[in-house]
Amino acid sequence: MKTGVIVYVLGGEGLYDGLDVEAAIRGLDIPAGRVEVVSAGSDDYDVMDAWWLLMAKGMKSVVCMLAEVVNHSKLRLTGRELRLCG
Repeated sequence: MKTGVIVYVLGGEGLYDGLDVEAAIRGLDIPAGRVEVVSAGSDDYDVMDAWWLLMAKGMKSVVCMLAEVVNHSKLRLTGRELRLCG
């Protein structure tokens, strides 16, 4: 069964300046078929958009994990997660 993960990054927009999001996600080593990133400061791409995209890509289960920016350079998972479907 394919699992998709939405990483919801907490905090304001200023926290993401200079952050290489793709490298930060790779550093988390999340075992998933596909990972989408959503930030609290983004108005044009939210959890519902990411969920729909993952479902359209064939993911049978989707989990939303909360993360926070650490030292403006990497992400850390908070340990909280929500299973959205599956």
